[in-house]
Amino acid sequence: MLKQFFIICSGSDHKILEECSIGEQNKFAGIGATVFFTALMAFIAASYALYTVFDNILAAVVFGFIWGLLIFNLDRYIVSTIKKTGNVIDELIQATPRILLAIIIAVVIAKPLELKIFEKEINQVLLEQKNDFTLANKEQIAQQYTPNIEAIKTDNIALEEQIDAKETEVNALYDTYIAEAEGREGTMLLGKGPVYKEKREKHDAMLLELQALKEENKAKIAANEAQIALLNTEYDTQVTDSQPIIDNFDGLMARVNALGELPFLPSFFIFLLFLAIETSPIFAKLLSPKGEYDIKFNENESVIKSWAEQTSMQRKSVLTTDNLLNDRVYGDISEEEELYAYKKKIARELMKKQQEAFYNKQTKIL
Repeated sequence: MLKQFFIICSGSDHKILEECSIGEQNKFAGIGATVFFTALMAFIAASYALYTVFDNILAAVVFGFIWGLLIFNLDRYIVSTIKKTGNVIDELIQATPRILLAIIIAVVIAKPLELKIFEKEINQVLLEQKNDFTLANKEQIAQQYTPNIEAIKTDNIALEEQIDAKETEVNALYDTYIAEAEGREGTMLLGKGPVYKEKREKHDAMLLELQALKEENKAKIAANEAQIALLNTEYDTQVTDSQPIIDNFDGLMARVNALGELPFLPSFFIFLLFLAIETSPIFAKLLSPKGEYDIKFNENESVIKSWAEQTSMQRKSVLTTDNLLNDRVYGDISEEEELYAYKKKIARELMKKQQEAFYNKQTKIL
């Protein structure tokens, strides 16, 4: 039962194989088994690759099964269309496009399985890439807010400097009127005279301006600090909202690119393994000598070809003979007087009717 199934997978004519030796049947059963297991590997590879895309086991299995059937049909077609002619050059010419197609199929099958085999290493590469993306994302978002925050901080520093400058001025006036009262500066007279009062009043007026400036600037600084806090909150919100996008950066394309970051040789050896599996039925058929099945298959094909050629020649001969007979029959008929007189009568009546129709039409026009 299993042997018959593998023979069907090989794409060979099982009725012809039934008449062949056991060894010949085993050869094609081996070719069919290779085709089947290649399709099975394609199913597993496609299911895993599609699972990384859809994150749904059922969808991945269904589409993976369809892909496995497609690969099975292609491999079966490739193997079944290679004919053993006994001429090595002819066989290589007809096998070359099939080998190229097998290489493409091997690449498609091997890549998803490489992703699974090197999953841990790929996850490490993806983690490093995610960390880099996180830092770069924070820097890019910060570029939107840092200039505004720095401008507000600079404004706060300017407001603080205004207060400091005003305090310095008030302190200088304070020292001036105290020195006047002590007789160390100004009039050099001890006591609180008119000059002292004038300087004291100037100091008190400046002190009131300082207090008003402090209240005004502190209100501005508080508003600026609130604006800075709001900008920082918006920055944190954008970073938080964009982080899930970075965390989900592990799709099929990302994994393929991460696989490219790994050493080349391990991946290449796995590709060679699947290439050998995929092309083994082709090379098995090319390298095997022309067997009993090939001889019988070519014989049946030759019989059908000869029968088709004979049928075609026979149809041509029948057509030629029929044309010759028609020429002779119509030639004899054309010489009969009775047929001539009848056709002359019919033609005369037809011409009369045409003349009457023409006359009636002309009369209506007039």
